[in-house]
Amino acid sequence: MDGMTSPREPGAGAGATGSQTLARGLRALEILAEAETPLTIGELADGLGVHRSNAYRILRTLEDRRFVARDAAGRIRLGPKLTVLARGVAPALHTAAGPAVTELAYELGMTAFVTVLDGDEVVTLITVEPSNVTATIARNPGVRHPARRGAPGHAIESALTPDERNAFLGSPDPSRAARVAAREGYAITRDEVIPGVTGIAVPLRIAGEPPAAVAVVHFNVPESVDAVVDALHRAAARIAQSYR
Repeated sequence: MDGMTSPREPGAGAGATGSQTLARGLRALEILAEAETPLTIGELADGLGVHRSNAYRILRTLEDRRFVARDAAGRIRLGPKLTVLARGVAPALHTAAGPAVTELAYELGMTAFVTVLDGDEVVTLITVEPSNVTATIARNPGVRHPARRGAPGHAIESALTPDERNAFLGSPDPSRAARVAAREGYAITRDEVIPGVTGIAVPLRIAGEPPAAVAVVHFNVPESVDAVVDALHRAAARIAQSYR
């Protein structure tokens, strides 16, 4: 009737608040995954666009469930429980890739990883930082960036069919970088995702799994790119052969 309001559904406000809290918690994990170094609570609050007290409440919940951890200085990083969750994403691919990515990382002395296509983004599935070098580049599982940026994205796009490109990227036509990667058999970029970092990647296609790439990142362009590319192709072949 005119002048009357409908009764609010029980718990509607609580549901909206809960959804917002969940969204902020998930965004916090994304911010931590994208960060090159552990963050302070202030930096996390700034990234979330909330007051420090709100960020602290989100942090405590994630910390209690071991999704995040704090170091001795109180800085925040992703916790070990996320590794367990990551294994549930494409588990057969994760299992097949583990030994090959580890061997690749130690052979080249570079951070090695596998990324998969997720919509119009690529997301890191598994990563290994070798301990036999003085410094490495962190590449946390779950890190994502646009598929048309960075060597892994270009390598993945180079192996897509026109229908796949249209479905995932909104156009059947390959980008210039993807055309180059298709011709050369690999993609190489510098500064596209992380300033001062070079990425090299080759495509990995396995039936029943999302389009993927095997990649490495390094501070400098390697003296022998061909040797790195050969190692990447061997790792991709080993993953495909080990896949069950």
